[in-house]
Amino acid sequence: MEDTEPDEPRLGPVLVIGAGLVGASIGCALTAAGIEVHLRDAIPSHAQVAAGLGAGSAEPVVPEQIALVIVAVPPRALAPVVSAALDEFANAVVTDVGSVKGTVLSELSARGLELRRYVGSHPMAGSHLAGPVTARADLFTDRTWVVTPHDTATPGSVATVTELAELCGASVVQMPAAEHDLAVAAVSHLPHAVSALVAAGLTEVDPAHLALAGQGVRDVTRIAGGDPALWDQILSANAPAVAAHLATLAERLEELSRRLSVRQPVTDLLEQGVAGTREIPGKHGRAATAYARIVVEIPDAPGSLARLFTDAGAAGVNVEDISIEHDPVREVGWLQMSIRPELADTFAELMGQKGWRVHLG
Repeated sequence: MEDTEPDEPRLGPVLVIGAGLVGASIGCALTAAGIEVHLRDAIPSHAQVAAGLGAGSAEPVVPEQIALVIVAVPPRALAPVVSAALDEFANAVVTDVGSVKGTVLSELSARGLELRRYVGSHPMAGSHLAGPVTARADLFTDRTWVVTPHDTATPGSVATVTELAELCGASVVQMPAAEHDLAVAAVSHLPHAVSALVAAGLTEVDPAHLALAGQGVRDVTRIAGGDPALWDQILSANAPAVAAHLATLAERLEELSRRLSVRQPVTDLLEQGVAGTREIPGKHGRAATAYARIVVEIPDAPGSLARLFTDAGAAGVNVEDISIEHDPVREVGWLQMSIRPELADTFAELMGQKGWRVHLG
C-alpha cells in the first residue's frame, strides 16, 4: 500500500476515531473552524451523539480522501488503532491524543511499522466527566497541546499535527516522547494518584465529620472523580516515571509524619509547598502572578450568580480565576475571584456599591 509523505499541513477532511470527551471536543473545535470532520467510534451511538452536538459527521468515509486521522481511544487501544489507521488511510497523517507517548511509540516501532506519517500529540485539557455529551469546542482554548515528533516523522506530518492543535485554539509545545512522559508524570499523573488516595481515605471518615468538609478537601479530591479504568491504563503506561515521583513524595510524607509525631516544627516543609505553587506558570505560559483574592457572598436564590457575573463584567475588571464554595448552614455561596492586585480595592468598592458583600482576602 502506498505510503505518502505530506510536505505541507493538510487539515481536511479529518477523521476522529473515538467520540468521547476529547475526541468529540476536537471534532467540535475543528468543525467550528470550518474543517470537514468525520467521526468513528467502537460504539456507533457515541459517534451519532457527538455528530448531533456539532462534532462532525458519523457517515462512512472514503479512506483515500482523509488527510488526517486523530486517534482518541483508551491508552491500551492506542497502538493497535494507530497501526490500523496507518494501513487503512494511506494518504493521511495519523496522530493520537493519548496522555502517555513513549509507550505508544515503542509499541508501534516494535511492530516494524513505517512511521513517517505518525506524530504523537497530547492536549493538556480534559475533565473528570466523560462521554460525548460533555464535549465542547472551547475545551482546548489557551491550553497547552504537546506535539512529540520522532526521528522518522516527516516535517509535513509534524506541521499537520501542529496545525490541528492551533486550529483547536491551543498553544503548541514540542518535546520528545520520553521527555513528555517525565513531565506529565510530575504535573498530571502524580496529582491524580495523590488526589485519589486522599479521596479514598474519606471512605473511612465518620459521616458526621464529613459534614464539616469545606473547599480545601473539595479542591484536593476533585480530580479523583475521573474514570478509574481509564486512569489505571494511564498510570500503568507511565508506571516507572510515576513510581519515581511517588517514592519522592513518600519520603516527604515520612518526614512530615516523623516531625508531627514529636511536635517538631514543619514550617520549612510548608514553605517549600508555597514555593512550589509559585513555580506553576500563569495564564498563557506567562510567569506566575500573585493575584489578589476577593470573596463575594452569593445568596442561595435563582439568578444570583448570573447577576454577580453581570455586575463584575460591568466593573470592567478581568477575573483571572474563580472558585465557589457553598455554606449549607447559612444557605449562601462564596465566590472567590482572583484579580490583579492593583485593581482589588477599586473592584471591591464597585461591587460593594452594587449591593454585594465583599471581603478582600
